Amino acid sequence: MKALTYQGKRSVSVEVVPDPTIQQPTDAIVRITSTAICGSDLHLYELFGPYLDTGDILGHESMGIVEEVGSAVTSLRVGDRVVVTFNIACGQCFMCQRGLQSQCETTQVKDKGSGAALFGYTKLYGQVPGGQAELLRVPLADYNAVKVGTELPDERYLFLSDILPTAWQGVKFAAVPDGGTLVVFGLGPVGQFATRVGKHLGYDVMAIDPVPERRAMAERHGIATFDLTDTVLAELRERTAGRGPDSVVDAVGMEAHGAGLTAFAQAATGILPKGIARAAMNTVGVDRLSALHPALDLVRRGGTVSLSGVYGGEADPMPMKSMFDKGLTLRMGQCNVRRWIDDLIPLVEDPADPLGVSDLVTHTVPLDRAPEMYETFQKKEDGCIKVVLKP
Repeated sequence: MKALTYQGKRSVSVEVVPDPTIQQPTDAIVRITSTAICGSDLHLYELFGPYLDTGDILGHESMGIVEEVGSAVTSLRVGDRVVVTFNIACGQCFMCQRGLQSQCETTQVKDKGSGAALFGYTKLYGQVPGGQAELLRVPLADYNAVKVGTELPDERYLFLSDILPTAWQGVKFAAVPDGGTLVVFGLGPVGQFATRVGKHLGYDVMAIDPVPERRAMAERHGIATFDLTDTVLAELRERTAGRGPDSVVDAVGMEAHGAGLTAFAQAATGILPKGIARAAMNTVGVDRLSALHPALDLVRRGGTVSLSGVYGGEADPMPMKSMFDKGLTLRMGQCNVRRWIDDLIPLVEDPADPLGVSDLVTHTVPLDRAPEMYETFQKKEDGCIKVVLKP
């Protein structure tokens, strides 16, 4: 089969690799019909090389048709149309039963001190081959391959794999009071959905992003948007009675704009020998915090900051004095996809499309063009907000 493989920093290529096979009775093989490039994939493209091997298959937002099932699979049949959740969970352990599928005790990558295994996401999360490929092996398939309808196009269901539940969780974790105010930092795919989720739930939603095309997309859905300027925090405080918003979602993460010194440190880590780089990331690794720190500054006293953007540093400086003084709540973590699926499928299937799922994709291309689109997406060129690949 063809698959998108990691070759080095800012280097990926489509290669012919062996087809996946059933390895456990609980596995299924899915022929991929649509798979997306996630903002988290760009962290692999840029920063996480020390935890990747040449040839690793990337991708964790996938859906398709079941082609083969293991002998212990009970809920799936060949020909079923499914969305594959990006975290791999069992559905039965202590964590899964509490809605913490991202911490599944069956698939936790204990030797790396990490939570549940993820598709296509480094040795830290199990080095499981990903879904930017023609075929995907899905472990524990009864729980991780979610059957969906057959009438709507892929793009109505595909984002149930990751970014739609990630946005939903981000807003839920933000604990916005009824009729309250929510500011979203970043209008990439997760940020777009977070604003729409917040509006759907009845909040007064505002968003910050430096890219005009991203602001324009959010404005189509009734969101008040702001450029990333020196005065934007003051403007937002003025709109929120001088206090700041009740809640903030940081949908940016470790590769925020600015923070030149930290960006230099991240780049330097990326060129170290892998063993040394891994040790550095595990002990003195730092993130660009030019979204997180303003979020903590902006939110009102007693408010909540919810992190949907990925962070990976172990030595990040945090304004603990101010956080403590303001009485802030900070919530974060990988999305627990299955926890939210039942809430989201009716919204995805609603003919009115209340979350605007049909208005996100800007580029749909064959899998062979994936390397080109990684670069375009990273550089935010050609109005690129969301890329879907068709194997």
